[in-house]
Amino acid sequence: MINIDKKLKIIIGIVLSLWGLITVIPFAWMILSAFKTNPEIVSTQPSLFPNEWTFDNFRELFERLNFDVYLVNTAIITALGFVGLFLNAMAGFAFAHYDFKFKNFLFLLVLATMMIPGQVTMIPVYLLLNQMGLTNTYLGIVLPGLTGAFGIFLFRQFFSNISEEFFEAARLDGASDFYVFFRVALPLSKPIIAVQGILTFIAGWNSFLWPLIIANDQSFYTLSVGLQLLQGQHGTNYALQMAGAAFMVIPILIIFIIFQKYILTGFNISGGK
Repeated sequence: MINIDKKLKIIIGIVLSLWGLITVIPFAWMILSAFKTNPEIVSTQPSLFPNEWTFDNFRELFERLNFDVYLVNTAIITALGFVGLFLNAMAGFAFAHYDFKFKNFLFLLVLATMMIPGQVTMIPVYLLLNQMGLTNTYLGIVLPGLTGAFGIFLFRQFFSNISEEFFEAARLDGASDFYVFFRVALPLSKPIIAVQGILTFIAGWNSFLWPLIIANDQSFYTLSVGLQLLQGQHGTNYALQMAGAAFMVIPILIIFIIFQKYILTGFNISGGK
């Protein structure tokens, strides 16, 4: 029985390793191709590694194709998205540890919004923001997605597993509600904050459709929109497209590698009682 279990684990390990290798190869090809020239990519005898490493593709992205502007816009939008993370945390904490009228009904309404496709609300939200004069603004891009039912639900479930005694002890010492939240609740919720932080970063970094709709000025476009424009304007320059795609993917990979242990902890955490 023990030998069978060991053999099964070895087979599973081999299968997962092969699957991981198959998954990694396209990313490796994309990143390495970003350092190639276009003739080398379209060559009839392509190679994985560049024959001559070049940074001209990245230089052209920033000097001629306004990727520096897109990068700044994406960084601002992503940073503002983290404000929504703390708003989700506040709402989740309130639903978990405060008693107020219609609490359960309101939480059900929040969850019900998860069943509404985003495409259904785009036109009404656009018209509303247009009347408020928020088109072509960072606030107009960020505001509709600043809070979300999924984030509130995750924080609520996490805080529900933490004993009320942690917070009552702080209140008995005269701590205010904000002090309890920022100095007691948030330090206890590092795993779920890491998970939500990564999701927030990915959502902000990859934001495409809504910035394209709400902004008609290229000075407010994000990297995803810029990459789409790049594919339309330079459809045959594959080296340039690979450089743009690599520039989009590498930061996400770095963030994921750094915080992956927190992701695993966040999904397995049960909280202290």
